[in-house]
Order: sequence, then structure tokens, then C-alpha cells
Amino acid sequence: MANIILIDDDKFLGSILSQALTSAGHSVAIAMNGFDGVALYRKDSTDLILTEITMPHGGLPTIRVRRSEFPHLPIIAMSGNPKHLEVAGAIGANRVRPNPLSVE
Repeated sequence: MANIILIDDDKFLGSILSQALTSAGHSVAIAMNGFDGVALYRKDSTDLILTEITMPHGGLPTIRVRRSEFPHLPIIAMSGNPKHLEVAGAIGANRVRPNPLSVE
């Protein structure tokens, strides 16, 4: 299964999503902001980054940094704002999803 870095400043939603991913057999490391997410990736590479967009030190800069350094790293961006999802897709997110995500 995949090694995933989940970047979300909402502890409750992050915990639920992390539990669902772990139950599906994935290994999940959680970061509360983009800076910490990038640091986690630099420490231990991963198979996928799943990032919320609207948070302090948020997902858009994280996507830009990861995309420029590692163009083949899959990135999924999440947001409750459709306009943010459009921007995330335009700057390099492989997939965009409305947040909160459905874990079904």
C-alpha cells in the first residue's frame, strides 16, 4: 500500500481521514501545515501528498514546492472552495477533491 503525507490543520477531519486511510492499509503521516508537510517529505519520501488548500502555510505553496522539486509526485488537493480547487489544479495538483472528503 501507499505511504501518504496528509496535510490538514483541522485535527478532527484529519484524524477521520487518517483512520480511513490506515484502515485501508496505507501508512499515514500527518502534518498540520504546509511547512511541516514539506519537512516530512524531505525527511521521508512518500508515495502521495494529500493536502488541504486553505490553512496557514497552506496547500498552494506546498503544491508549488513539491511540483517544482518532484514533478512526478502525486498530489491531491482538497478544499471546500471550488475556486481554490481550480487554482490547485492549474498549479500542478494531480487531482482536486471537495472537502470534507467522503471516505466511502
